[in-house]
Amino acid sequence: MTILLTNLRNAIITGFVLAAVVLAIYLSMGGAIDAVFWRFFFRWLHVLSGVMWIGLLWYFNFVQIPVMPSIPDEQKPAIGKHIAPAALWWFRWGAMSTIVTGLVLAALNDYIVEAVTLGLAGNGVMRTTLIGVGMWLGAIMWFNVWFIIWPNQIKALNIGDKHPDLAADAKAKAGRTAMLFSRTNTVLSIPMLFCMVGAQNL
Repeated sequence: MTILLTNLRNAIITGFVLAAVVLAIYLSMGGAIDAVFWRFFFRWLHVLSGVMWIGLLWYFNFVQIPVMPSIPDEQKPAIGKHIAPAALWWFRWGAMSTIVTGLVLAALNDYIVEAVTLGLAGNGVMRTTLIGVGMWLGAIMWFNVWFIIWPNQIKALNIGDKHPDLAADAKAKAGRTAMLFSRTNTVLSIPMLFCMVGAQNL
């Protein structure tokens, strides 16, 4: 068991193997790989991706950003050069995976047009409006990650050694911009999740 848990790759593979075991049990009990299954499957991938994305968003905003001022200056490079870039990689690809699986899920459930138009192109039912608002909030957050937060973090942290000569005030400005849009996404994540859960339960 230790060999599985001391290596992240092995632990993740084990998790997916266990999920495959549950799938095998489902199939053995008469379940089918049909349209209902694929809707479930992409919802599962959507939730997995969203947990990665929002989990890291909240890590940055609830842990890393508030704690950074209290970290001694000589220790800060460990976070800026190693932890933050790795977390940002998973963060932005978690955002991409969440948006892609969400769009696939909306298409499989035949509500993508109604959701994108906030119910105006269909019956305008509460579920469609809620999921549409949630999708738009998620899309804004995704845009912020890829086109504002990430480019500014590259400058602030000199990720990939792309900005080695950037002035200190320019780095500070880029870092502040990234922080403000990350904080914006934290704010938006609360009503976004309300809409997503509400669409399934209200």
